Amino acid sequence: MSKLPNIINLVKKDVRELKPYQVENIPCRVKLDAMENPYHLPESLMMKILEGVKRVEINRYPDSIASRLKGIISSDVNVPIDNIIIGNGSDELIQLILNTFGENGDRVLFPTPTFSMYGIISKSLSLKTEVIPLDENWELPLDKFLHKIEKNKPKVIFISFPNNPTGNSFDRESIIKILQKAPCIVVIDEAYYDFSRKTFLPYLKEYKNLIILRTLSKIGMAGLRVGYLMADNEICRELNKVRLPYNSNAVSQEIASIILENRVEIQKQIEAIISERERLIDGLKGIKGIKPFPSETNFILFKTVKDGKEVFSRLANSGILVRNFGSDSYLKDCLRVTVGTHEENNEFLDVIQKSVV
Repeated sequence: MSKLPNIINLVKKDVRELKPYQVENIPCRVKLDAMENPYHLPESLMMKILEGVKRVEINRYPDSIASRLKGIISSDVNVPIDNIIIGNGSDELIQLILNTFGENGDRVLFPTPTFSMYGIISKSLSLKTEVIPLDENWELPLDKFLHKIEKNKPKVIFISFPNNPTGNSFDRESIIKILQKAPCIVVIDEAYYDFSRKTFLPYLKEYKNLIILRTLSKIGMAGLRVGYLMADNEICRELNKVRLPYNSNAVSQEIASIILENRVEIQKQIEAIISERERLIDGLKGIKGIKPFPSETNFILFKTVKDGKEVFSRLANSGILVRNFGSDSYLKDCLRVTVGTHEENNEFLDVIQKSVV
Protein backbone atom coordinates (compact mmCIF):
# COMPACT_ATOMS: atom_id res chain seq x y z
CA MET A 1 0.00 0.00 0.00
CA SER A 2 1.47 3.35 -1.08
CA LYS A 3 2.10 6.02 1.49
CA LEU A 4 -0.25 9.01 1.25
CA PRO A 5 1.52 12.31 0.54
CA ASN A 6 1.82 15.08 3.11
CA ILE A 7 -0.41 17.77 1.55
CA ILE A 8 1.58 20.62 3.08
CA ASN A 9 4.70 19.36 1.33
CA LEU A 10 2.86 19.61 -1.99
CA VAL A 11 2.01 23.28 -1.48
CA LYS A 12 4.58 25.59 -3.03
CA LYS A 13 6.87 27.29 -0.54
CA ASP A 14 5.65 30.85 -1.25
CA VAL A 15 2.06 29.88 -0.45
CA ARG A 16 3.03 27.92 2.69
CA GLU A 17 4.62 31.06 4.09
CA LEU A 18 1.56 33.25 3.45
CA LYS A 19 -0.98 34.27 6.06
CA PRO A 20 -4.56 34.35 4.75
CA TYR A 21 -6.33 37.70 4.46
CA GLN A 22 -8.31 38.05 7.67
CA VAL A 23 -11.90 39.29 7.56
CA GLU A 24 -13.34 39.97 11.01
CA ASN A 25 -16.50 37.94 11.58
CA ILE A 26 -17.63 39.61 14.79
CA PRO A 27 -21.37 40.08 15.39
CA CYS A 28 -22.13 43.81 15.54
CA ARG A 29 -24.95 46.32 15.27
CA VAL A 30 -22.85 48.99 13.58
CA LYS A 31 -20.49 47.68 10.89
CA LEU A 32 -17.80 50.26 10.12
CA ASP A 33 -14.83 48.08 9.22
CA ALA A 34 -14.93 47.37 5.48
CA MET A 35 -15.28 50.68 3.56
CA GLU A 36 -18.80 49.81 2.42
CA ASN A 37 -21.54 52.26 1.48
CA PRO A 38 -23.83 52.27 4.57
CA TYR A 39 -26.96 53.22 2.65
CA HIS A 40 -29.48 50.87 1.06
CA LEU A 41 -30.63 51.43 -2.50
CA PRO A 42 -33.95 53.28 -2.86
CA GLU A 43 -37.03 51.11 -3.38
CA SER A 44 -37.61 52.45 -6.89
CA LEU A 45 -34.14 51.36 -7.99
CA MET A 46 -34.52 47.98 -6.29
CA MET A 47 -37.66 47.37 -8.37
CA LYS A 48 -35.71 48.07 -11.57
CA ILE A 49 -33.01 45.66 -10.42
CA LEU A 50 -35.55 42.91 -9.71
CA GLU A 51 -37.03 43.34 -13.17
CA GLY A 52 -33.56 43.21 -14.69
CA VAL A 53 -32.56 40.06 -12.82
CA LYS A 54 -35.72 38.35 -14.10
CA ARG A 55 -34.38 38.82 -17.62
CA VAL A 56 -31.05 37.12 -16.87
CA GLU A 57 -30.80 33.66 -18.43
CA ILE A 58 -28.82 31.94 -15.72
CA ASN A 59 -28.77 28.71 -17.75
CA ARG A 60 -26.55 30.52 -20.28
CA TYR A 61 -22.98 31.67 -19.91
CA PRO A 62 -22.63 35.41 -19.33
CA ASP A 63 -21.35 37.87 -21.93
CA SER A 64 -17.64 37.06 -21.78
CA ILE A 65 -16.56 40.68 -22.27
CA ALA A 66 -19.42 42.37 -20.37
CA SER A 67 -20.27 44.53 -23.41
CA ARG A 68 -23.22 46.43 -21.95
CA LEU A 69 -21.49 47.21 -18.66
CA LYS A 70 -18.30 48.27 -20.44
CA GLY A 71 -20.34 50.51 -22.72
CA ILE A 72 -21.91 52.32 -19.76
CA ILE A 73 -18.54 52.75 -18.05
CA SER A 74 -16.99 53.89 -21.33
CA SER A 75 -19.57 56.67 -21.63
CA ASP A 76 -19.06 57.68 -17.98
CA VAL A 77 -15.26 57.92 -18.10
CA ASN A 78 -14.81 58.81 -21.78
CA VAL A 79 -12.47 55.89 -22.42
CA PRO A 80 -12.93 53.57 -25.45
CA ILE A 81 -14.48 50.17 -24.74
CA ASP A 82 -11.37 48.38 -26.01
CA ASN A 83 -9.36 50.09 -23.29
CA ILE A 84 -11.52 48.69 -20.47
CA ILE A 85 -11.53 45.27 -18.82
CA ILE A 86 -14.14 44.15 -16.27
CA GLY A 87 -13.00 42.02 -13.35
CA ASN A 88 -14.47 40.04 -10.48
CA GLY A 89 -13.54 42.84 -8.12
CA SER A 90 -10.22 44.70 -8.15
CA ASP A 91 -8.55 41.70 -6.51
CA GLU A 92 -8.96 39.62 -9.65
CA LEU A 93 -7.61 42.43 -11.80
CA ILE A 94 -4.53 42.76 -9.57
CA GLN A 95 -3.97 39.02 -9.97
CA LEU A 96 -4.54 39.30 -13.73
CA ILE A 97 -1.93 42.06 -14.05
CA LEU A 98 0.65 40.14 -12.02
CA ASN A 99 -0.05 36.91 -13.91
CA THR A 100 0.48 38.70 -17.22
CA PHE A 101 3.63 40.69 -16.45
CA GLY A 102 5.32 38.84 -13.60
CA GLU A 103 7.54 35.79 -13.92
CA ASN A 104 8.95 33.68 -11.12
CA GLY A 105 11.29 35.87 -9.08
CA ASP A 106 10.33 39.20 -10.67
CA ARG A 107 9.92 42.14 -8.31
CA VAL A 108 6.79 44.09 -7.43
CA LEU A 109 7.17 47.49 -5.80
CA PHE A 110 4.71 49.43 -3.64
CA PRO A 111 4.73 51.72 -0.59
CA THR A 112 3.79 50.58 2.89
CA PRO A 113 1.38 50.70 4.58
CA THR A 114 -1.00 50.14 1.69
CA PHE A 115 -3.60 47.69 0.39
CA SER A 116 -2.44 44.28 1.60
CA MET A 117 -3.57 42.34 -1.48
CA TYR A 118 -0.72 43.76 -3.57
CA GLY A 119 1.70 41.81 -1.43
CA ILE A 120 -0.44 38.72 -0.81
CA ILE A 121 -1.17 38.11 -4.50
CA SER A 122 2.44 38.85 -5.51
CA LYS A 123 3.82 36.32 -3.04
CA SER A 124 1.25 33.70 -4.04
CA LEU A 125 2.58 33.97 -7.60
CA SER A 126 6.21 33.60 -6.44
CA LEU A 127 7.03 37.25 -7.11
CA LYS A 128 9.35 39.19 -4.82
CA THR A 129 7.88 42.23 -3.07
CA GLU A 130 9.84 45.44 -2.50
CA VAL A 131 8.33 48.02 -0.15
CA ILE A 132 9.16 51.65 0.64
CA PRO A 133 7.80 52.95 3.97
CA LEU A 134 5.77 56.16 3.75
CA ASP A 135 7.11 59.15 5.69
CA GLU A 136 5.60 60.51 8.90
CA ASN A 137 2.99 62.41 6.89
CA TRP A 138 2.01 59.25 4.96
CA GLU A 139 3.63 60.69 1.84
CA LEU A 140 5.70 58.88 -0.79
CA PRO A 141 9.45 59.42 -0.25
CA LEU A 142 10.13 60.10 -3.93
CA ASP A 143 13.94 59.85 -3.95
CA LYS A 144 13.88 56.48 -2.19
CA PHE A 145 11.15 55.24 -4.49
CA LEU A 146 13.04 56.26 -7.65
CA HIS A 147 16.24 54.71 -6.28
CA LYS A 148 14.40 51.45 -5.64
CA ILE A 149 13.09 51.46 -9.22
CA GLU A 150 16.59 51.94 -10.62
CA LYS A 151 18.22 49.40 -8.29
CA ASN A 152 15.66 46.58 -8.23
CA LYS A 153 14.02 47.00 -11.65
CA PRO A 154 10.47 45.93 -10.69
CA LYS A 155 8.11 44.54 -13.31
CA VAL A 156 5.03 46.13 -11.69
CA ILE A 157 4.50 49.10 -9.35
CA PHE A 158 1.28 49.59 -7.35
CA ILE A 159 0.21 53.01 -6.05
CA SER A 160 -3.10 53.36 -4.21
CA PHE A 161 -4.52 56.84 -4.92
CA PRO A 162 -5.93 57.75 -2.41
CA ASN A 163 -4.07 55.27 -0.28
CA ASN A 164 -5.69 52.59 1.84
CA PRO A 165 -5.44 52.58 4.86
CA THR A 166 -3.97 56.08 5.34
CA GLY A 167 -6.73 57.88 3.40
CA ASN A 168 -4.53 60.51 1.73
CA SER A 169 -3.71 61.14 -1.92
CA PHE A 170 0.02 61.15 -2.63
CA ASP A 171 1.63 64.17 -4.27
CA ARG A 172 0.62 64.18 -7.94
CA GLU A 173 3.98 65.45 -9.22
CA SER A 174 5.78 62.63 -7.41
CA ILE A 175 3.61 60.04 -9.15
CA ILE A 176 4.18 61.71 -12.53
CA LYS A 177 7.95 61.48 -11.96
CA ILE A 178 7.54 57.79 -11.16
CA LEU A 179 5.61 57.33 -14.41
CA GLN A 180 8.38 59.12 -16.30
CA LYS A 181 11.18 57.06 -14.76
CA ALA A 182 9.62 53.60 -14.45
CA PRO A 183 10.45 51.18 -17.30
CA CYS A 184 7.68 48.87 -16.13
CA ILE A 185 3.93 48.64 -15.54
CA VAL A 186 2.61 51.29 -13.14
CA VAL A 187 -0.79 50.55 -11.61
CA ILE A 188 -2.63 53.46 -10.02
CA ASP A 189 -5.44 52.07 -7.92
CA GLU A 190 -8.27 54.62 -7.83
CA ALA A 191 -10.63 52.55 -5.71
CA TYR A 192 -11.72 55.69 -3.83
CA TYR A 193 -11.96 58.02 -6.81
CA ASP A 194 -15.63 58.80 -6.16
CA PHE A 195 -14.70 60.31 -2.80
CA SER A 196 -11.48 62.10 -3.81
CA ARG A 197 -12.46 63.27 -7.33
CA LYS A 198 -8.78 62.91 -8.24
CA THR A 199 -7.64 60.79 -11.18
CA PHE A 200 -4.77 60.02 -13.52
CA LEU A 201 -7.07 59.30 -16.47
CA PRO A 202 -5.77 62.30 -18.47
CA TYR A 203 -2.32 60.65 -18.48
CA LEU A 204 -3.51 57.34 -19.94
CA LYS A 205 -2.60 58.23 -23.54
CA GLU A 206 0.73 59.77 -22.60
CA TYR A 207 2.05 56.87 -20.54
CA LYS A 208 1.56 53.55 -22.32
CA ASN A 209 2.72 51.63 -19.24
CA LEU A 210 -0.07 53.07 -17.04
CA ILE A 211 -2.99 50.98 -15.76
CA ILE A 212 -5.79 52.58 -13.76
CA LEU A 213 -7.90 50.42 -11.44
CA ARG A 214 -11.37 51.28 -10.16
CA THR A 215 -14.09 49.42 -8.30
CA LEU A 216 -17.83 49.69 -7.75
CA SER A 217 -17.57 48.14 -4.28
CA LYS A 218 -17.04 51.36 -2.33
CA ILE A 219 -20.07 53.17 -3.78
CA GLY A 220 -22.67 50.55 -2.91
CA MET A 221 -22.00 47.39 -4.93
CA ALA A 222 -19.57 45.47 -2.71
CA GLY A 223 -21.71 42.33 -2.93
CA LEU A 224 -21.54 42.27 -6.74
CA ARG A 225 -17.71 42.06 -6.95
CA VAL A 226 -17.27 44.36 -9.94
CA GLY A 227 -14.03 46.15 -10.69
CA TYR A 228 -12.57 47.50 -13.90
CA LEU A 229 -9.27 48.67 -15.29
CA MET A 230 -8.37 51.14 -18.01
CA ALA A 231 -5.17 50.88 -20.02
CA ASP A 232 -3.59 51.12 -23.46
CA ASN A 233 -4.93 48.78 -26.18
CA GLU A 234 -1.73 46.74 -26.22
CA ILE A 235 -1.87 46.14 -22.47
CA CYS A 236 -5.54 45.12 -22.67
CA ARG A 237 -4.82 42.66 -25.49
CA GLU A 238 -2.18 40.92 -23.40
CA LEU A 239 -4.33 40.90 -20.26
CA ASN A 240 -7.22 39.35 -22.18
CA LYS A 241 -4.99 36.41 -23.10
CA VAL A 242 -4.83 35.54 -19.41
CA ARG A 243 -8.28 36.69 -18.25
CA LEU A 244 -10.69 33.81 -17.67
CA PRO A 245 -13.44 33.93 -20.33
CA TYR A 246 -16.45 34.19 -17.98
CA ASN A 247 -14.89 36.05 -15.07
CA SER A 248 -17.84 38.45 -14.66
CA ASN A 249 -21.15 36.73 -13.91
CA ALA A 250 -24.41 37.66 -15.64
CA VAL A 251 -26.27 38.79 -12.51
CA SER A 252 -23.51 41.19 -11.44
CA GLN A 253 -23.27 42.59 -14.97
CA GLU A 254 -27.02 43.23 -15.09
CA ILE A 255 -27.34 44.81 -11.64
CA ALA A 256 -24.22 46.97 -12.01
CA SER A 257 -25.47 48.20 -15.39
CA ILE A 258 -28.86 49.19 -13.97
CA ILE A 259 -27.32 50.99 -11.00
CA LEU A 260 -24.86 52.91 -13.19
CA GLU A 261 -27.69 53.85 -15.57
CA ASN A 262 -29.41 55.36 -12.51
CA ARG A 263 -26.25 56.84 -11.03
CA VAL A 264 -28.00 59.95 -9.71
CA GLU A 265 -29.27 57.87 -6.76
CA ILE A 266 -25.78 56.60 -5.94
CA GLN A 267 -24.34 60.09 -6.36
CA LYS A 268 -26.65 61.40 -3.63
CA GLN A 269 -25.28 58.75 -1.28
CA ILE A 270 -21.68 59.59 -2.21
CA GLU A 271 -22.30 63.26 -1.41
CA ALA A 272 -23.80 62.27 1.94
CA ILE A 273 -20.76 60.11 2.75
CA ILE A 274 -18.35 62.95 1.90
CA SER A 275 -20.32 65.35 4.10
CA GLU A 276 -20.38 62.84 6.98
CA ARG A 277 -16.66 62.18 6.53
CA GLU A 278 -15.85 65.82 7.21
CA ARG A 279 -18.17 65.89 10.23
CA LEU A 280 -16.65 62.68 11.57
CA ILE A 281 -13.10 64.03 11.22
CA ASP A 282 -14.09 67.19 13.09
CA GLY A 283 -15.70 65.07 15.79
CA LEU A 284 -12.58 62.94 16.22
CA LYS A 285 -10.37 66.04 16.36
CA GLY A 286 -12.40 67.17 19.37
CA ILE A 287 -11.66 64.02 21.37
CA LYS A 288 -8.58 64.12 23.56
CA GLY A 289 -6.32 61.13 23.01
CA ILE A 290 -7.24 60.64 19.33
CA LYS A 291 -5.40 61.86 16.25
CA PRO A 292 -7.41 61.49 13.02
CA PHE A 293 -5.49 61.69 9.74
CA PRO A 294 -6.81 63.66 6.73
CA SER A 295 -8.91 61.54 4.39
CA GLU A 296 -10.10 61.75 0.79
CA THR A 297 -11.86 58.39 0.98
CA ASN A 298 -14.92 56.91 2.70
CA PHE A 299 -12.92 55.99 5.81
CA ILE A 300 -10.73 57.67 8.41
CA LEU A 301 -7.52 56.35 9.94
CA PHE A 302 -6.90 57.51 13.49
CA LYS A 303 -4.28 56.92 16.18
CA THR A 304 -5.11 56.51 19.87
CA VAL A 305 -3.01 57.24 22.93
CA LYS A 306 -4.41 54.08 24.48
CA ASP A 307 -3.58 50.59 23.30
CA GLY A 308 -5.36 50.16 19.97
CA LYS A 309 -6.44 46.62 20.78
CA GLU A 310 -8.13 47.80 23.98
CA VAL A 311 -10.00 50.60 22.16
CA PHE A 312 -11.05 48.13 19.45
CA SER A 313 -12.42 45.75 22.08
CA ARG A 314 -14.37 48.48 23.84
CA LEU A 315 -15.98 49.49 20.56
CA ALA A 316 -16.74 45.85 19.68
CA ASN A 317 -18.28 45.25 23.10
CA SER A 318 -20.58 48.18 22.39
CA GLY A 319 -21.61 46.63 19.08
CA ILE A 320 -19.41 48.79 16.83
CA LEU A 321 -16.94 47.07 14.52
CA VAL A 322 -13.98 49.01 13.09
CA ARG A 323 -10.67 47.82 11.65
CA ASN A 324 -7.82 47.17 14.06
CA PHE A 325 -4.33 46.94 12.56
CA GLY A 326 -3.01 44.95 15.49
CA SER A 327 0.71 44.26 15.32
CA ASP A 328 1.40 46.20 12.09
CA SER A 329 4.59 48.09 12.98
CA TYR A 330 3.70 51.03 10.73
CA LEU A 331 0.20 51.39 12.21
CA LYS A 332 0.75 50.87 15.93
CA ASP A 333 -2.38 51.83 17.90
CA CYS A 334 -4.13 52.88 14.70
CA LEU A 335 -7.73 52.05 13.86
CA ARG A 336 -9.73 52.67 10.70
CA VAL A 337 -13.39 53.60 10.74
CA THR A 338 -15.64 53.56 7.69
CA VAL A 339 -17.95 56.55 7.34
CA GLY A 340 -21.42 55.34 8.30
CA THR A 341 -24.85 56.93 8.40
CA HIS A 342 -25.43 60.07 10.48
CA GLU A 343 -26.83 57.97 13.34
CA GLU A 344 -24.03 55.37 13.17
CA ASN A 345 -21.37 58.09 13.21
CA ASN A 346 -22.98 59.75 16.22
CA GLU A 347 -22.97 56.48 18.13
CA PHE A 348 -19.37 55.77 17.14
CA LEU A 349 -18.23 59.22 18.34
CA ASP A 350 -20.05 58.77 21.62
CA VAL A 351 -18.51 55.34 22.31
CA ILE A 352 -14.99 56.20 21.13
CA GLN A 353 -14.90 59.21 23.43
CA LYS A 354 -15.64 56.96 26.39
CA SER A 355 -13.14 54.36 25.16
CA VAL A 356 -10.04 56.55 25.38
CA VAL A 357 -10.59 58.12 28.81
